[in-house]
Amino acid sequence: MGIRVGVSSCLLGEPVRFDGGHKRDRFLTDRLGPHVEWVPVCPEVEAGMGVPRPMLRLHQDGSVLRLLEVESRRDHTRAMERWAGRRVSALRRLDLCGYVLKRGSPSCGMERVKLYGDKGAPRRAGRGVYAAALLQALPWLPVEEEGRLSDPVLRENFIERVFACRRLRDLFAGRWTPGRVVEFHAAHELQLMAHSPQACRELGRLVGGVKDRPRAEFRRRYEAGFVTALAKPATPARNTKVLQHMAGTLHRGLDPEDRAELSGTIDEYRRGLVPLLVPLTLLRHHSRRMQVEYLLGQVYLEPHPRELMLGV
Repeated sequence: MGIRVGVSSCLLGEPVRFDGGHKRDRFLTDRLGPHVEWVPVCPEVEAGMGVPRPMLRLHQDGSVLRLLEVESRRDHTRAMERWAGRRVSALRRLDLCGYVLKRGSPSCGMERVKLYGDKGAPRRAGRGVYAAALLQALPWLPVEEEGRLSDPVLRENFIERVFACRRLRDLFAGRWTPGRVVEFHAAHELQLMAHSPQACRELGRLVGGVKDRPRAEFRRRYEAGFVTALAKPATPARNTKVLQHMAGTLHRGLDPEDRAELSGTIDEYRRGLVPLLVPLTLLRHHSRRMQVEYLLGQVYLEPHPRELMLGV
């Protein structure tokens, strides 16, 4: 199965904004697009508001949050909530591996959406009505806003999680076996270590007892632990430890010049002089030349298509 990713329709260049415009995002359409199958959604159009339409905003009155037209103050809250419930149920059946939402939208914004009251300046403390329903129904889905994807670290983490989600779904598709789980976890061990060494150890212990647990319980616990671990961005310090571990595995098969080059490249990454892609490329080269199966089987070396690697 392909990699399906939900997306706010306007980010693909569809003219569905309140004023008939769009917010096409070139990274999504030109770089990520060739590798995924987009599932575009515009909550306001699909809920029947049409194009063009009055501008909406979130209004908070005490503990009550409402989706109102700016000028007429017509209330669309209940209609949007009912539609969102149906749409999210349909999306659940599509087996999504990620979602990109429109920043600041009163329907799609994931965080820091403007909240208006009867007095004073708006507060950036809201969440879009549709985004709230999506995140509540699919809590383990990798979700980001297009604005946050301009941050290289968040972008790399999101892409990594999307492709990992597809592999995880494939693992548990059909009648999975303990042996496949062990192989899957072994292949992702270094990737997990770069994100959360503690989670990697806990998942390792869980996998060690896979035969002793009810299948449904094991799957639930492993999936939750896996996606939670990867949601924590890898840091240069943790990446450096993983790189040094891999270099140690290759140590005996390298001549002094190659060892010095590899060690120096890893140190340059640690000091921020070169991107992660540089030591990874060198490690990949030596692993293939020496046919080190343990390293060649690690997803960490190539967690997603190379053209998407930012090397942060």
